[in-house]
Amino acid sequence: MAYTTAEGRQQLLDTVAEAVERLGQALALLGVAYEELDESRGDQLEALLFRPVQGAYGRLRRTHSDFATRAGLPARTFTQPPPPAAWHGSRSLVEEAAEEVGAADDTIADLQDSLLPVEVGDPELRAGLAGVRELLTPLQDSADELLRQLWR
Repeated sequence: MAYTTAEGRQQLLDTVAEAVERLGQALALLGVAYEELDESRGDQLEALLFRPVQGAYGRLRRTHSDFATRAGLPARTFTQPPPPAAWHGSRSLVEEAAEEVGAADDTIADLQDSLLPVEVGDPELRAGLAGVRELLTPLQDSADELLRQLWR
């Protein structure tokens, strides 16, 4: 499919925004799970998942806004999603958060595979995407380990 540079850049930004929103949802879920756990378990959740997801979320938001600025396109304003209306315990929240993180990672991987970042992106964008993937990739194992430790 042929597209103009502007269309390709907008598509790229929209896809990055989708991944940002998924990470935002993961943070909202982890925040609610944290509140339900005792202090020790909450500290484990924070160290293994919340802080790394928060770091990836912040970096991906910056990657999005910086590229939008360089490309002369409007940057999107991201808001933290509300906490889930209903849930079935902190374990299910952590599982759902891990799914959101995995979906964000898959979205970025698919974007990289599409070569759109090479065709209409720039080195800074590509470095930002790669850096976020480095943060996200180990998180599924971290989530699995946390689930094993906390809910044996």
